[in-house]
Amino acid sequence: MNIIGHYINGRVVETGENFLDVDCPSTGEIESKLAMADKALVYEVINVAQKAQEDWRKTPPAKRAQIFARFKTLVENNSEKLCELIGKEHGKISHDAMGELIRGIENIEYAAGIPELLKGEFTKDVGGKIDSWSQFEPLGVVVGITPFNFPAMVPLWMYPMAIACGNSFILKPSERVPSAQLFLAGLLQKAGLPDGVFNIINGDKEVVDALLQDDRVEAVSFVGSTPIAQYVYQEAARYGKRCQALGGAKNHAIVMPDADLDNAVDQLIGAAFGSSGERCMALSVAVAVGDDVADALIAKLTEQMKSIKVGHYSDKANSFGAVISQEHKERIEAHISSAVEQGARLVVDGRDIQVPPSCENGYYIGATLIDNVTAEMTSYQAEIFGPVLQVVRVDSMEEAVTLINDNMYGNGTCLFTRDGEAARYFSDEIKVGMVGINIPLPVPVAYHSFGGWKQSRFGDLCIYGPDAVRFYTDRKTITQRWPSSGVREGIKYSFPS
Repeated sequence: MNIIGHYINGRVVETGENFLDVDCPSTGEIESKLAMADKALVYEVINVAQKAQEDWRKTPPAKRAQIFARFKTLVENNSEKLCELIGKEHGKISHDAMGELIRGIENIEYAAGIPELLKGEFTKDVGGKIDSWSQFEPLGVVVGITPFNFPAMVPLWMYPMAIACGNSFILKPSERVPSAQLFLAGLLQKAGLPDGVFNIINGDKEVVDALLQDDRVEAVSFVGSTPIAQYVYQEAARYGKRCQALGGAKNHAIVMPDADLDNAVDQLIGAAFGSSGERCMALSVAVAVGDDVADALIAKLTEQMKSIKVGHYSDKANSFGAVISQEHKERIEAHISSAVEQGARLVVDGRDIQVPPSCENGYYIGATLIDNVTAEMTSYQAEIFGPVLQVVRVDSMEEAVTLINDNMYGNGTCLFTRDGEAARYFSDEIKVGMVGINIPLPVPVAYHSFGGWKQSRFGDLCIYGPDAVRFYTDRKTITQRWPSSGVREGIKYSFPS
């Protein structure tokens, strides 16, 4: 049985008294054993990271940039291997894994521009012979805690910029998908990163709490469910740490009467069912404005959904694969059942999906479509995180906007329309962090920043992009004067101006 270890100080460490099974969602078979850390190992890895950061922070930004430029090339050259690792542990189809990886590579590329991003600010003669400038200095040891749904991309949202800013980084990946990051750690070492600057430690809540409570950890980045995001944020604040914690979502798409319905249907299907709906930016609710739009939308969705193929991660012909676990599959099925029990109409039922015999023990749910959903239903209020699209019917755009704004989440949303006035109204009035107009998954590119509103994000700063520099550095402002020789100004008791 393959043992997956931690990555500490440039080498793989398989120590641990406890080991966790890592299975393949496509088949249900156990593939590996994951070494789980305890508090003592957490203490050791923080020691390593703290020591490595002492020298790394003094490394010129241009040299850091060169390492990430080489890292980008290595990741690109090993993309097929990485997609295989992602697919095996997540169930994600290879073309979807490649899309994830490409978006992660964009963040490596952005980190390679760190000399420009850290230039700081300078003003000459803010007073008589007085100059003032700001510079951005690394925090020290920082931590990332990442979810199962993007084994490569979400960690790459964090550590390239954190490290490029001069910090050392400890990653605590999801215990369900550890292998891709272990492989990436090896590539980062090949790119020239000094040992100890990047470390990976596997574990559960014990490890997370130990990282949150240690005084030597300066900042924490988290992506996951809202309850855990809130817990991480509160604990980080309790122990005096900087924190950005991204939580759950319930993303809506408004379909207007003037929308290009065929295009909207194509976009909805991809955004709702891609990656088995296990995306925090997945469109899980279509809000149809008017019954005529809703009826036409349901008819076209039902027809198009007949072509969806579900199965093993290695088959590129499949549209999406398994969900992450048997427990998660049962949870999704329960939400589908509750919607029907509470009065919704089940149009397409994915619970009885047929897969090849080799996959019969995998964790599969087919694409599911539910009509006549209301805001009071349990399935509407929950983040289902599965291949389930619910349709809510409203009479006006104003009602649709109110529905979205009243939701506890504010991660992503979109509007399908040909009307510029409607698009402007939607953009201005919607209380959501990432907005698309005829764009179903408005995930910002690497040189912007990603983050929702309300219960979808805890913390002042978003993740990656320009906000990453602000999050992973401290501003130091220096004001200096070199007085002329022999000149004394005397004592002044008033506030300097």
